[in-house]
Amino acid sequence: MEEPVDVCFVIQQRLKELGLEQRDLAVAAQVTESYISQLLTRKKAPPSTDRTDLYDKMNAFLKLPHGQLSAMVQEQQREELKKKVVDPPAPLFKNVRELIIRKCLAEKQKQVRDIFEKQAFGELERLITQKLVEVTKGVAKDELKNESWLRIVAKLRDRSYEEMRAIILEFLDTDVFNVSPEHCSAFLDPLIDSWDIDLESFAMEIVLNRRLASTQLLKFRFVEAHAALPPDQEPGFKEFLHNPAMSSDATGEELEFLKGLRFREKRPTPLYYYRQLQSLRDPLHFRETGGTTMHKRGEAAEVARHRKAESRKRAVRRWAKNRGNPRKNGKPKAS
Repeated sequence: MEEPVDVCFVIQQRLKELGLEQRDLAVAAQVTESYISQLLTRKKAPPSTDRTDLYDKMNAFLKLPHGQLSAMVQEQQREELKKKVVDPPAPLFKNVRELIIRKCLAEKQKQVRDIFEKQAFGELERLITQKLVEVTKGVAKDELKNESWLRIVAKLRDRSYEEMRAIILEFLDTDVFNVSPEHCSAFLDPLIDSWDIDLESFAMEIVLNRRLASTQLLKFRFVEAHAALPPDQEPGFKEFLHNPAMSSDATGEELEFLKGLRFREKRPTPLYYYRQLQSLRDPLHFRETGGTTMHKRGEAAEVARHRKAESRKRAVRRWAKNRGNPRKNGKPKAS
């Protein structure tokens, strides 16, 4: 089997053909010349294609066929993945651990530290670090094309805009076993204000820097879920399907909706599915573009009719109750 063409070699050859230099490519890709140099000398692994616009920028600048660099990187990374050893690399977490503990709520820091120090990289430390890294990477990925956000973070870390973009590209490709102190100082430290964990339920709360993230508080919980029967095993749904009077005119889209309904303990009857189908078809239950006013009027009329009917029922019940208890009307009972 042929080895995939090395993307670094192709970029270097293309630069030579066009009479360009690495600094020109760095300007076009909006990263530092040092970052490009480390990529082309294979000191840094090429970032994943789904996490960056780097290859689109380089592809256009080097006048290569659309998507060529991305395709080459994907193939190269697939081949490298096959050669990797099964065991994960040993974590290098001394400085990272200190930052994680420092960001924990003060009253829990000692307890968390004691647990962390029992193992080199135990389950709790991996869980917490993984969640903090995931949250931070999510913010960084969302803001990668936001120049003003990048400049704010760069200023906070005393970096240039191009340096910050290069650090983000590398950070988005890291994993929990390879988070470096530089990643921590560039992202985890400024983005995460604090975190807390319930050591019984492992529910986590992460507070983000309001200047750098649109969402300030994130909560993660491990919830026990009851196993639901697959829709094709629900007896009521089977009976509904086998009853032509109920389901013969149901469309594929409607059946998919009914099939997606889930139940914990109660088992629905065929009539339940039939009524859900009618409810799904009732135009008063859904708003359509351009018909909002009409639907609002229809909803208001329906609510008014429902209230009127309920009012009549309550009046009848009061009348019936008072009829059987004359003292309610303030009149003494005849002897």
